[in-house]
Amino acid sequence: MGNVFRIKELRYLPRWLVFFIDISIFSFSILISYLFLKNLQVKINFIEYFNEKVFVIIAVNVFFMFLFKTYAGIIRYSTFFDFFKIVWASGSTLIVLLGLNFISELILGKAVYLYPVLFLFFFISTFLMFFFRMVTKQLFKLLMDSRKDSSKIRIAVIGIEGESVSLANAIIHNPDHPYQLAGFLSARSDSKKAMLLGHKIYNKKKLLKNDHVLRQFDAVLINETMSRPKMEEWTAFALDNGWKVLKAPKVNKTKEDGIIGGIRPLQIEDLLDRTPIKIESEEVKSRHFNKSILVTGGAGSIGSEIVRQVAQLGSSLIVVVDQAESPLHELKLELLDRFPNQKFKFVLADISNLYRLEKLFDDYQFSIVYHAAAYKHVPLIEDNPHEAIFVNIGGTKNLALLSRQYNVDRFVMVSTDKAVNPTNVMGASKRAAELFVQSLQNTPDNTTKFITTRFGNVLGSNGSVIPHFRKQIEKGGPVTITHPDIIRYFMTIPEACELVLQAGTMGNGGEIYVFDMGKPIKILDLAKRMIKLSGYTPNVDIEIDFIGLRPGEKLYEELLTDNSTTIPTHHEKIMISKDPVMEFGDIEILCKQIMRSAIKKDGLQVVKILKIIVPEFISNNSEFEILDKTPEYEVYQ
Repeated sequence: MGNVFRIKELRYLPRWLVFFIDISIFSFSILISYLFLKNLQVKINFIEYFNEKVFVIIAVNVFFMFLFKTYAGIIRYSTFFDFFKIVWASGSTLIVLLGLNFISELILGKAVYLYPVLFLFFFISTFLMFFFRMVTKQLFKLLMDSRKDSSKIRIAVIGIEGESVSLANAIIHNPDHPYQLAGFLSARSDSKKAMLLGHKIYNKKKLLKNDHVLRQFDAVLINETMSRPKMEEWTAFALDNGWKVLKAPKVNKTKEDGIIGGIRPLQIEDLLDRTPIKIESEEVKSRHFNKSILVTGGAGSIGSEIVRQVAQLGSSLIVVVDQAESPLHELKLELLDRFPNQKFKFVLADISNLYRLEKLFDDYQFSIVYHAAAYKHVPLIEDNPHEAIFVNIGGTKNLALLSRQYNVDRFVMVSTDKAVNPTNVMGASKRAAELFVQSLQNTPDNTTKFITTRFGNVLGSNGSVIPHFRKQIEKGGPVTITHPDIIRYFMTIPEACELVLQAGTMGNGGEIYVFDMGKPIKILDLAKRMIKLSGYTPNVDIEIDFIGLRPGEKLYEELLTDNSTTIPTHHEKIMISKDPVMEFGDIEILCKQIMRSAIKKDGLQVVKILKIIVPEFISNNSEFEILDKTPEYEVYQ
């Protein structure tokens, strides 16, 4: 029993054993060839040198075995490539022996070997060596099947194309990993009786009618090259059947062993990921090359990605400003490691501190300012409206005025879709900041191009709903959603930042750039999909609770105001929103008034003035709704 166990544990045949078996096959092939001719009573030349002639055949064959390394492959993984190596080795042996015969005929008048013997030897030895490898490969497969680990994940590979076959091969050839190939899934109907790598190909439609087959799989494996619509379709199919969904990296990105190591559960971001816009990198690079760049909110999700992208454009200096100490320190360590040739300056500062900022503008003479610093959490800002005024309005005002004073070439503000028809203080404060920035464009002696970008939620950003749901699922639920009908737009962080850089390049000043965000996503559907991807059943394993809209929250976000129109640009997914603007004098007076109210911590008065600056600001589910019912606003002068 111990010996049987050891045989089952054998992973491959040693090279010396393969070498010995191949020599045995040569010898056997020679014997068979001569016996065949002997039975036909064919006279053999140089019978007295029979042993020497056999030795020469084996020696020549062994030489070409070493040359082509026919014994070096792992037999259990033999392919037709190994067959061709055998053919090359045996064929080369045949040619050498035929050459020896030709020389012998010229010198001695007769051939050393009979020609039928040589050709018979060639075919018999080639066939037997390849047959030996195929039999060994099949025996190993049977041994592996007999010791299959029930704890392994039984995988069905999606598709029967080259990429899918390579993934399946990687699974077969890596038995130490926790995956076991159980078959292939295909939408094609012409392959229902076909086999691939010894496994069945199952048709997607007919699979639904066979419960027994459905139970044979634990998970499906999707490759990274699959189109987004197909990935969505197969994911829905798998989750509906209770299977896990795994994703593999591109085969050409990594070695076979690395492919298996790169297999991971499909994340919701994989399904929401969008095709990035095409960025004219040369134009963007020329705008940044050898220039001094300021990024505010540089330690945040958007700001840090802007810094990473700008760091690749050859700027003379990138100044990163943020008031969050720990995130700024972590970013510093990352950037200094990733971009050792780029000069950085990391500044711990609050953008509402005008004097602190002025020193930076005076010292570094910025060419481009990317303004990503902002307070953005709707419920917190609704409870602390004065803080939104200090940072979102006051901080933006400081940066914009300093940019004009120091003749910064381009000022690019990162705004939000919550600034459109705002229902909360955060969105209204960002809209007020947009109005202030736009108003500076046509002021006397201004040389700065003031540009605004406006987009929706970014995947994986700080405070995003996706990390929040993920934490809730890891804790066992419940997953909390404010309303069953709430919808949101999503885009990736790199995509959002590419848009910001592109807008800064193509803008002439005064524009608000909006992005074609695609189709909005229902948050309830998002939550259900995330729960299923985690291997649970919604409202069975993980409960979904509706907790009601938070203060200031609305069911859907917009990218355009009611009074705006859009103008297309040469980028099909980037548009210019023509929103109403304010004169600089008017917005400046209102900003001074709202700052005085914020200093006094008078939240009600702050929101009153904010509603004057942004007339379309109608509070929703908030204590400030009462102000929308008051016909007259009393403003501090």
